Amino acid sequence: MTLDEKMVAALRSDYRTAPISDQDRVMLDYVVKLTKDATQCTPQDHAALRAVGFDDKGILQITLIAAWFNYINRVADALGVGRD
Repeated sequence: MTLDEKMVAALRSDYRTAPISDQDRVMLDYVVKLTKDATQCTPQDHAALRAVGFDDKGILQITLIAAWFNYINRVADALGVGRD
């Protein structure tokens, strides 16, 4: 198994224990929270993102990209895209 394959396997298994940077882990924690229930995202989440190096533009980009993927996936799921 190559190093890339090991990383993908670790991320699929549990990103929280994968060998990624603190910045990536905090970002993924935020994206998971946003995906599960965006109303639970707080200024403290944004402060955590800032603490690992994201600025307001980065936080906006993370939020928009995650929200867009969530939206598209829900539309595709509702319409049965990809199902036989």
